[in-house]
Amino acid sequence: MARDEQLKERWDQIVTKLSARFADGDTLDLDAIIYLIGVQELGQPGKRFKKDDKLDLMHIAICRLLEPFGYYKFDYQDADGWPHYEVIDQLPTLKAGEQSLLMKEAIVQYFLEIKLIN
Repeated sequence: MARDEQLKERWDQIVTKLSARFADGDTLDLDAIIYLIGVQELGQPGKRFKKDDKLDLMHIAICRLLEPFGYYKFDYQDADGWPHYEVIDQLPTLKAGEQSLLMKEAIVQYFLEIKLIN
């Protein structure tokens, strides 16, 4: 199977599983999945978050997702349990489609690591 086909198949598995669990059958988009990963990484799934917190959760997720690619490194967890990352390497300038592809690849890798998909 070609790499692109495998990525699409795995991405579709993730979207299907997460949409069924968290969206009552609606299809989650990339941003919603990034947000859910941020909540997972924070480890406070039942908490209600303010709008600013939601942006911070997405930032946590992006840092965590791009850590294996060498862009970020986990630094510490603050007193409130929020993880902090340091920038290791600047992200290259990417077009919107390239950004989306990079994030999908990172999300697929994340869910392979936690064994949600295979």
